[in-house]
Amino acid sequence: MNTLTLEQTKQIIIKAIHKAEQLNIRVNIAIVDSAGYLINFQRMDGALLGAIDIALKKAKTAALFAKPCHLLGEKSQPGGALYQIEQSNNGLITFAGGLPINNANGEVIAAVGVSGSTIENDLAVAQAAIA
Repeated sequence: MNTLTLEQTKQIIIKAIHKAEQLNIRVNIAIVDSAGYLINFQRMDGALLGAIDIALKKAKTAALFAKPCHLLGEKSQPGGALYQIEQSNNGLITFAGGLPINNANGEVIAAVGVSGSTIENDLAVAQAAIA
């Protein structure tokens, strides 16, 4: 499988919303293919509008670099090897909330990005979505 189907992304979004509701937060959830192109998106009622673009960019970052976006953040601090990488690819996000989705062979086939709460909550929702 090279990417997720629309139906599979709907199931991921349902799991994300369930976790967000458990945490009593409202978030935006983006799912992109391995090239960073949007497959599905959901904005929960009351989720921050400014976080829409952040969710999309978190997912894109995780897909394009095949790793959780916060791992890039650790290396992109001033003086770090990847300093200012977030300026590439028409904008990336290098803090928690974006995770790659791998197939059974370990290949990245998609990614999820969550934004609208704290980075800890965003990451928890993204983790629950792909668990």
